[in-house]
This record gives sequence, C-alpha cells and structure tokens, in this order.
Amino acid sequence: MTGFLADNSIVRRGIRLIINSLLPAEFQMPIWFGPLKGKRWIVGSFLHKCWLGIYEYPKQRRFAEIVLPGRVVYDVGAHVGFYTLLASVLVGEKGKVIAFEPLPRNLDYLKTHIKINHLPNVIVVEVAVSDHSGTNKFAPGTNSATGHISQNGSRMVDVVTLDDYVSERELPMPDVIKIDIEGEEYRALKGATLLIKQCHPIIFLATHGIDVHHKCCAFLTMLGYSLDSADTLAVSETREIIATTWQEKNA
Repeated sequence: MTGFLADNSIVRRGIRLIINSLLPAEFQMPIWFGPLKGKRWIVGSFLHKCWLGIYEYPKQRRFAEIVLPGRVVYDVGAHVGFYTLLASVLVGEKGKVIAFEPLPRNLDYLKTHIKINHLPNVIVVEVAVSDHSGTNKFAPGTNSATGHISQNGSRMVDVVTLDDYVSERELPMPDVIKIDIEGEEYRALKGATLLIKQCHPIIFLATHGIDVHHKCCAFLTMLGYSLDSADTLAVSETREIIATTWQEKNA
C-alpha cells in the first residue's frame, strides 16, 4: 500500500487536496516529528512536509550533528524559517542564529514563526547576501523558495557581503554558516572570504548548477577546507556540501 501511494501521483494529489481543504493556510500546526517536534508551523507558509517534520529529513539529521549547543549559526537564505527554527533549537539559550532573507512574503512568515515559537536567540536581517553591498534586482522565482538575485528581476532588494555586514555591526562570529540561495552561493562565499579565513566556520552549502558547484568546491578547497557530501552521493555529484577545516575538526 505504501509503495502504491508513493508511486501514484493522482493519489498524492488527492491527499494534498484533502489536507488543503481541511487546514486553512494560516493555521498554526504543531510539528509532528523530528528535532522540531512540538514547535508551531504555519501550514500555508511552505510544504506540508515542514509541519509533518519530514522536510529534508536526512539533511536535518546532518545539520543536527553539526550545530551544537552554544554555537552561532548564520542562516543565509532563511526563506520562511525551517532551518532557522532548527538552528535555534539546536544552539539553545546560549547560542545565536542570524537569519538573512530579503523577500517580504518570506520575512513575514519567518518573523511569525520566530514569534509564535518564542525564540529570542534569533536575529533577522532583511537583505540578500552576495559579493557586493548595495542594491540589486531580485527575481521572486517559481515559488517562494526559488527567489534569487537576477538582472532580470522584478524587484529591488538590499544586498550585503558577509564581510561588510559583520565588520559594520557587532555580530558574533559564526561557528556554522548555512547557505542556500538559488545559485548565488559562490558569490556569497567570495563576499565572506575574510570572515571565513578568520573564524573557519563549518559551511553547510546547497549549490545550484554545475558551474556554481565547481566554483564553490574549488574556492573552499583553496581556503583549506575538506569537502564532504551531506547525502549519499559523491561530492562531485551532490548539491549538498559540508565543508570543514582542520582547525574546526580539532577545535
């Protein structure tokens, strides 16, 4: 029966329609499973897998192995806050999460998720991250999770480099940087060169596109990082990279 449901797209669509009709988009559902079990999630903010607690579950587990109590996490491309919430829970009261997100729609859900879950250890920064500071055109994408910096974008957003932003403000240095920004990952890394050299954070990186993947891998290797896959694929084939340095491994 399970295999039938997994393979039958009509049945899956029917189940989604039933769920959508029963649960209003703004309903706050307790998350059912995983490290965020019991935290509240707005049903219509993103995929139903989020409130079920099974969204990117293998990736959640790897993230939980890396993000330890008391650590500082930069969530670059926070979207509506799934990994922001996860990082907040994992670092605990003595840790800190800095969430970077530029889109107003996503920011509304992100801030609401932080508020309804009473997470005082999270700071929201309403900007995109790249290799320059200023403003840039931004394309919303095909859904709320695929927005990205683009010269063909329909809106303007504020843009920062992590190097500039951290140097201009009294932010704690990151122990972990998670980056998932729909193809802008290489530029974001370049804009954080000084920060990376200074504090050697673990980098949890989702790459988008073969060229971006190769550039990111070469850049991180040049900075002394060892690369591992966050899934079962080889580093050359995966789009989920965990980058660590000798300093971090021996801290």
